[in-house]
Amino acid sequence: MTVVDFTEVRKTRRRQILEMALIRFGNMSIGCVVRNLSEAGAALGVGSQRGIPDQFTLIVISKKKIYSCQVVWRRDRTIGVSFY
Repeated sequence: MTVVDFTEVRKTRRRQILEMALIRFGNMSIGCVVRNLSEAGAALGVGSQRGIPDQFTLIVISKKKIYSCQVVWRRDRTIGVSFY
């Protein structure tokens, strides 16, 4: 029997960070915290997932970076996204 560890299936390594950011879609902005970040995606801490669509723009304020995001997974108050 083969055992596969699915805990780390990302293609690029994520760095743990705590940066304030904005989830932007349409005319709405929702504050969030970027919990980890890589070249390919991020995990975002949110107060509530209500109303957050599957695609949005992420603005990381301190780094002055803008990413186009696709939601990959959702869990409680955390959203995993990939960048495109």
